[in-house]
Amino acid sequence: MRELWARVEPSMDQAEKQRLIKATSGLCDAYVLEENELTQLRPLVRVAVSKGPEADILLCENLEEGIRAKAQGRRVALMANVESNEDIAMVIAAANASIDYVVIHCPKWEVIPLENLIADTRGRTRLLAALGSVSRADLVLAALEIGVDGLFLGKLTPEAAREAHEAIRSAKTRIEEKKEAERLVLTELELSSLTALGLGARVCIDTCDLMKPGEGLLVGCQSSCLFLVEAEVSENPFVEPRPFRVNAGPVSHYVLMPGGKTKYLSEIKAGDQALVVDRKGVSRPTNVCRAKVEWRPLLLVEARWQGRPVNAIVQNAETIRFVTPEGSKSVAELKPGDRVLARLEEGGRHFGALVKEESVIER
Repeated sequence: MRELWARVEPSMDQAEKQRLIKATSGLCDAYVLEENELTQLRPLVRVAVSKGPEADILLCENLEEGIRAKAQGRRVALMANVESNEDIAMVIAAANASIDYVVIHCPKWEVIPLENLIADTRGRTRLLAALGSVSRADLVLAALEIGVDGLFLGKLTPEAAREAHEAIRSAKTRIEEKKEAERLVLTELELSSLTALGLGARVCIDTCDLMKPGEGLLVGCQSSCLFLVEAEVSENPFVEPRPFRVNAGPVSHYVLMPGGKTKYLSEIKAGDQALVVDRKGVSRPTNVCRAKVEWRPLLLVEARWQGRPVNAIVQNAETIRFVTPEGSKSVAELKPGDRVLARLEEGGRHFGALVKEESVIER
């Protein structure tokens, strides 16, 4: 569980300190207090971090002091200013000595030192990142895809505590979503026809990810039937693979997004999230780098579901492939009778949200 620590500014008067702690007690896990404040403020906090002997966690400013305190059975937090490889070596030594917490302050380089320390100390100590700005919280919580074990606010305010607490909550949600990937139900559909169309505006979705064979985006002309179009992962003699890209069809196509919503491809832009799906229906969100619109020859790919036609339109080029139960097939090879994978659902869409009870006819 990630933690949020905060320092109570010593220069504030006692009444203001008490008011601030009460206002943030549901957000902060521990407070760093001056030794002379422990008697008055200790009853207000869950965990007191201080240099005083009454502290729950003893705050140390050098490793030797921390090692002595650990030998006496104390829980210890070490403050570490990291500006060099020697400082990194000291933090690693603290982890090897089983120091409970190390609060890392990186005044110059922030991300690279944290990544190195996460890799070298994980599981042996808990790293807290001291924030110069709460806006950096998301960055340190995602370092090395793992993130630090918590955040440290050098100056406590209710606003900063709320923002930092929300960043920790969001990081937890992202990790849980990654671990418990949503599994969508995909259905085999038999193709009934393929028809060449003229030029149209089609969209390539370029992501900040690398997709594997069998992965792509769910797109289609009807929100009730979205076909799994594979990323450009396949080798060919003329174009290098672009595993970050799905050539997703015309600007009016629907695409399935995280949270079960849809968007028109015309609405996708850099910074949005898209939903990558594989042939087993396992999905994960990923960030969009760009949406690239160009005019290209198009192909209408049609199947039937419950007696009515369902379809997708894609660029008529060999690099566009539909995912099948066994692999994938280029649109240049597709023919009536081939079976491809799609996501089917009843109901309509209102600004991208599913309304199962709504009757919508999309031809």
